[in-house]
Order: sequence, then C-alpha cells, then structure tokens
Amino acid sequence: MDVKSRSYLLINRQALEKDIKTSYIMDRMISDEVLTLQEEEKVKQQNTQKERAAMLINIILTKDNNAYRSFYNALLHEGYRDLAALLQDGIPAISDNGKSSMDGMTSYVKTILCEGGVPQRPVVFVTRPKLVGAIKQKLCCLGSDPGWVTVYGMAGCGKTVLTAEALRDHQLLKDYFPGGVHWISIGKQDKAGLLIKLQNLCSRLEHDSTLSQRPPLNIEEAKDRLRLLMLRKYPSSLLILDDIWDSWVLKAFDNQCQVLITSRDRSVTDAVAGNKYEVHVESGLAHEKGLEILSLFVNMKISELPEQANCLVRECKGSPLVISLIGALLRDFPNRWEYYLKQLQNKQFKRIRKSSSYDYEALDEAMSISVEQLNDNYKDYYKDLSILPKDVKVPTKVFCILWDMETEDVEDILQEFVNKSLLFCDRNGKSFHYYLHDLQLDFLTEKNRNQLQELHKNIVNQYKKYYKLNTPVPSQEDCMYWFNFLAYHMAFCCGTHALNLNLYFLQELHDLMFSLDWIKAKTELVGPAHLIHEYVEYSSVLDQKDSTGRENFQEFLSLNGHLLGRQPFPDIIQLGLCQPETSEVYQQAKLHAQRQTGAFYLDWINKKSLKNLYRLVVRPHRDAVYHACFSKDTRRIASCGADKSLQVFKAESGERLLEISAHDDEILCCAFSTDGEFVATCSADKKVKIWNSRTGQCKCVYEEHSEQVNCCQFNNRSGQYLLATCSNDSFIKLWDLNKKYCRNTMIGHVHSVNHCRFSPNDEYVASCSTDGTVKLWETRSANELKSIEIKDFFKNADEQPDDVEVLVKCCSWSGNGDKILVVAKNKLLLFDVETCDLLTQVVVSHHSTIQYCDFCPGDELVAVALSHCSVELWNIKSLSKVAYCRGHMSWVHCVAFSPDGSLFLTSSDDQTIRV
Repeated sequence: MDVKSRSYLLINRQALEKDIKTSYIMDRMISDEVLTLQEEEKVKQQNTQKERAAMLINIILTKDNNAYRSFYNALLHEGYRDLAALLQDGIPAISDNGKSSMDGMTSYVKTILCEGGVPQRPVVFVTRPKLVGAIKQKLCCLGSDPGWVTVYGMAGCGKTVLTAEALRDHQLLKDYFPGGVHWISIGKQDKAGLLIKLQNLCSRLEHDSTLSQRPPLNIEEAKDRLRLLMLRKYPSSLLILDDIWDSWVLKAFDNQCQVLITSRDRSVTDAVAGNKYEVHVESGLAHEKGLEILSLFVNMKISELPEQANCLVRECKGSPLVISLIGALLRDFPNRWEYYLKQLQNKQFKRIRKSSSYDYEALDEAMSISVEQLNDNYKDYYKDLSILPKDVKVPTKVFCILWDMETEDVEDILQEFVNKSLLFCDRNGKSFHYYLHDLQLDFLTEKNRNQLQELHKNIVNQYKKYYKLNTPVPSQEDCMYWFNFLAYHMAFCCGTHALNLNLYFLQELHDLMFSLDWIKAKTELVGPAHLIHEYVEYSSVLDQKDSTGRENFQEFLSLNGHLLGRQPFPDIIQLGLCQPETSEVYQQAKLHAQRQTGAFYLDWINKKSLKNLYRLVVRPHRDAVYHACFSKDTRRIASCGADKSLQVFKAESGERLLEISAHDDEILCCAFSTDGEFVATCSADKKVKIWNSRTGQCKCVYEEHSEQVNCCQFNNRSGQYLLATCSNDSFIKLWDLNKKYCRNTMIGHVHSVNHCRFSPNDEYVASCSTDGTVKLWETRSANELKSIEIKDFFKNADEQPDDVEVLVKCCSWSGNGDKILVVAKNKLLLFDVETCDLLTQVVVSHHSTIQYCDFCPGDELVAVALSHCSVELWNIKSLSKVAYCRGHMSWVHCVAFSPDGSLFLTSSDDQTIRV
C-alpha cells in the first residue's frame, strides 16, 4: 500500500474504529476479492464492535492499494460518507489496471461493459456476494468451450442486477472473456420482435466494419451472420440474453458461443446443445438487507427508520422487487409508510405501482405475466394452488388425491411450474414437497378470491372420496398434511357469513372436530396444541351448530392434552368418562365404551359437575419448571427450568412458538420485556442472556455475576430496556440492553439475593435475601433507600434477631406502588413502602412453606404457591382465602398473574404449567 494511503488510515483510525459496523463493509470487500473468508471470520471473532473495526483496519494495512480503494468504496456505499471523506485524499493514483475511486471498477471493465450495453448499477444497490460469486464461478466453468449459464428465479428476485454485478470483475473479463461482453434484453417476443432484436445486435457488432451490410431479412439469416461475427470478430466473448421466456428464442443464438441467460423458466435451455450450468436466485432477502434498501431510498440511517419499516420488509416477503418498488414510492411520498403497509397487508398489489427501472406498471402485472404464459390446462391446475396454506411444504400425494392422478403425472405438472419459477420444490430423499413463495400465494388468493370456497370444497371431496371412512396412517407421506389442514379446508367450505353457511360442510366439520377417534389419532401424531388452536380459530363456525359441544371438547383437550401427548398414550375413552355427565365428551366416550368388546372401563357415577378453575395445562419441559410468565398482551407464555431450555408458547392453546437450548445449567428465571420483543433468562451457569422472543436469536450475554443468578426482571416502561438481576453472590445488577456491560451494581445484602422486582413506576427496585431482609433501591442512582428486617417478625420473645434464620423468598408490588408484599416461611407480610410499617400479615399454612407469591393488578387478590403442591388465592383486604387450587403433583415453584389480572399461571416440579 502507498505510504500516503497507509498514513491516512492511521491518522483517521480512531474515528473509523468508533463508528463503523464491519459486516456489510466486509461483504463488499469480499465481493471485490480483496478480503478472504478466513479474514472475515477473524474479524467476527472479536467481542465488541470497536474491536472488530480495529481488526479489519489491521488487516487492510497489510494489503495493497486495491484494499484501500475497496474499503473507501464500501464506506461510501454503506452510508459512511463522512468517514469516506476523511480517506478521499489518500486514494492511490489509478493505473490502467487500477480501480476507479467511485465504483470500484477498473477503466478496462468500464469500457468493456459500456461497449457491451451492460446496464449500470441501480441507484439503490445492496450487495449479495454469495450469489454474485456463484454466477462468476459458473462463468469460469464455461472456460473456452461453448455453453450456457442460466440464472433463473421468480419475478423480481434480482437476476438482472446480480448478473450485471458479476461482470464487474476485471480478472474474470480479462482471463475468460477478452473478446468482450454483449448484452441484449429480450423479454416476451414474437418472431417479428425477435428479428428486430437480432438486427440491432448485428448492427452493433458491425459498427466499425469497413463494409456496411444491409440488415438480415429473416431470423435464419440473422443467426448465420451472428455466428460469423462471434466466430471471426468476437472470439472468446460472452453473449448475455436477459429475460428469456421461450426456448424457441434461444435457437436463434445457438451458434457454438458462450451465452449467459436470465429467465424465470429453468427448463428454457432444454432445446439447445452445449454445456449447461445453472444458478438459482433465491427470492428472499435477509431482513437487514431489506431495511438497508429502504434506508438508501429514503436517505435515512436504518436506526432512524419509522417503526413501520420492519413491518413493511416482513410484508415484502424478502422480494427485492417489492422492497425496491416500495422504496421508490416512499422516496416520492415520504409520509406514506402506513398507507403502503396497509396496501401490502390487504393484498392491494395494483396500488404498488411503477418503479422507473422495472418493466411492469404494477406488482400484480409482474406476477401475473408468468401465469398467463401457461397453457389453459396448466392454468387450472395452478389455480388449485390458491388454497395451499402459507409456509407449508405439501407432499406429492396430496396433489395426487386432489387431481385424481398417478404420481408421475402429478410430478410432470408440478415440474412445469417449478421450471417457470411459479412453484418451489424441496427434494427430501425419495419424496418431493412443493410450496409457493408467500407473494405468489397472496397474488393467487387475491386473484381467485371469488372461487376459493369451491376450490376448498373440491379438495375436501377428493379427500373423502380417497379415504372414505378411514383415517390416514403415519406411514403415508400425506398423513401429516391432512391432520394439520383438513379442518382448515373444511372451515373454508362452510363460508364466513352466518347467513350463507354451507350446512353440509358445517356438519362435516362438526363430525370431524367432535370425534374422539380423530382427536386420539391427531394428538398422538402432533400433540394437543394444534387441535386446541383449531377449536379457537374455528369457534365462530363451530358455534353456529353446537357452541356447548365446542366448549366441552376445547376444555377437555386444554386440561387433558398434556396427558394425551405422553407415551404410552392413555385411553382417551377412559379420560372422556371422567368428564361431567352433561359434557358432550362424556356422552361420546360412553357410546364408544358401550360398543367396545373385551375392554374394561370405569364410570365415576357420583362425580359432581364442578367448574374447573384451570383453563389450560401444558407440559413444555422434560424436567421441573422453575419459572413462567405472561407477555404484556397475555398472548404468550415464556417458561424455563431444569432441562436448561427456554420455551415460548401460545397462552390460549399451548402451541409451541419457540424452543431454545439456552444455558449450560438449570435456568432459574425468565422475563418478557414490556413490549414483548425480548425474553431474558438467568441460570445456575452464572450467565444472563437476552433473546429475541420471535426468532430465538441471542441478542447479548452478560457474565458479571460470580455465582448462580436467581432472578431477572425487566422494567415496566416501554421504550427503555432495563433489566435487574440478582445472584448468590449477594449483588443486584442493573443492565441497559443497549450497553455491553452492567450499568449499576447494588451492594448491601450479606447473603444470597433470591428475588428482585421493579416498582410499577420503575423508580425503585426491591430485593429479597437469605440474610432476612428486603431492601429498596433507587433505580437511577442504585443507592439503598430502605431496609426491612423481616426476621424481626419471626422471633419469639426470648430470641435475639441474630438467632433467627429467615429466608425471604420473594416480593410483589401493589399496582400503585405504595405497598409491597413479602413472602417468608409460611407468612405473607404487607408493608407500607413509605414508612416500612407492617400493615398486615397472614399465616397461610402451618404445614407447608410459601414458595412464591404475586399481587393481582387489582390489588385485592394475591396468589400463593405452596410447597405441598397447591395454590391458594387470598383476598389481602379481608384476609380471607377465596380459592384453593389443586392439580399439580409436586412442588409449585412459581405463580404469576397476567397483566390484565384475568388469568394466572403456575409452574411445578411435575413438568407442567397450569393456566
């Protein structure tokens, strides 16, 4: 590297290390081939952003001038224009093979691409180095031999941009295509249109010929002239045919030369000879790349984008085309974030209109043109795909049943769709599974909205015709599909409006969902949560016929599903006979029992029809469950325990949303952030971890406690992420999620700290310790505010306080923060926060200790978890017990109210959580 360039890097090193994020910068430098994957890994291994930046600069300092230019261009393109300006005067002089200071291309490359008609980079451009590298690799595979490279993918996935980017490589052009490159955009053409394209290409290639020739009069003449030109005048050159639709078009270019084509149709080169290579362009951009595109269009930093930006990128389903269309519209109408989000959510594709760099007027036109190219029979088959569930890979056997065809015929039809990038295929061993991109499915359902009910009826009728009165068995490849989605298809057949319900299919859905045989088969295969979800999802339809029956079956599964999901599977008829005699489940179980021969069942004849307090029982863990909590919206529950895993599931059905092997030892506590974005966990392994509650990605790990961490708790306000943790090391620590290290350490306890909680207004933190005290701390300063000696309330008249050992288990704030409830041994003690006076105390039990307590948001009820496997509800104002809840088979570790106070949950050593 030039001395001048090196000195500019060293002079500005401090500013660079302070501000740059290395990931995208390294992507560009790898694309420019000045940084290796091993060097990238070396940078990633550094702990902090600043350390990663420092390592990258150290590596650049060992390299040549090209590395400096690449780094400068990466800063420029990634939005660090102020930092790039610091390095601008240090850019090395450009030799013939040197790179341009602006776009990283040599003058040689610029000349070749300009003469060849290769399109320039779009105004907004983000790198996709792996795909660009794959295209370069296939071009190198051509060598000097004639052949075809096909870059294929669905509409708007970025085929053209990626192909043009792959050609911006000095070494590739010089070593493999010294004769130059020639780009021609084809599109959908008839023969007359193709002849014009060929005439223009021939004219371009003959531009400096001494003999001016007339244009070719037909395609055959044009093909011959093109062959001679490529052979004699442009040997070792590359011909790029962009946007090929029909295989017959390629025959005009089948001249024993090297050709790269872009197409939606993978099979388009079947009609031509020569070596063939393929590059499949995946349709999905990473979420961060999508945000980057939007930020470049609207000229904002990613961190400054409005909250709708994340939702917009998710709704775009990773499509570069859709994100670019939205970005271009937002550049012109910067106040329409909410408007365009609603258009996407409502599938109003016609309103997502016109990007200047794209050929189609609106998004729906870009997607429909591929479908219109199918022949009429295939269009009908493709229409049938409108009823597929989202994000589901469907086995071939389902389509065989739907179309009443042999496997081979079905695979031929589906392969036609796959070839044209209208469908995707996952080849898993011997079986094929097919799926649609979300945007394609959205487009299909919108286009065929008025026919969806009939299409769903067709698949249900075909299922009944094939299986008659039987049920699919696990050995059949389509079994899982029907158990998961047959009710979905039937519910759609019923219709959505009460006045227009299809009574025949309503009866069919009723018979399916209220069948003990179906429930038994489905829960043994996929567990109970999905079935509970269906009772909730289709309640408005099922209730039109029998709302009581639906409630009976939903309650039966909610309370017994954790048993049905276990092996060996219990007898569902015997479980049904344990239901109240008025229950539809009991009546159906009794009919089954009476029809059984050689089986013995017990009917509990004096049972009472008691209203069960439990709404759901789940067994998400394989060992004791130490803690569980609701999200702020009450829709999700997070839980953790002795199996070292974090689980997140739906509070209504128990359906698992997330499972993470989170720690190296038992997890003792977990907590949702107020906005529900994150879940914190703490463990006996001395670590605290923060997880994205949707994706399961680990955001950060804190390791400053020296012993096991017993409790973690987020603050209550949205917009600021503060976390309190406490440990056997006697410390309470406050963490700001935006920082790597602990913000404050609260020192004052002399023994293990068991529990901590923010006050409702977040001004204070309360902590409970084995040293027999409860302490209140100021959140802002971390100073100790008050200390309450709990052991004073347990001593006898002849005992000194120091002789009494009191382990203070936990505490809970009242809703307005003026009182705090403390648990120790078998007592509940309520204190005034201002004066620390004892307001009241309750001896809950003389035979067991209290494990945990929680104040209901209404301030009157307190839930208490006891060591003898039960839970009690107490009215703290009247000092009376209002409910006694049994059901757990072992110690209850945790009890927690939902934020609205309508529900509470318990977790236990028996591996269950009860709501």
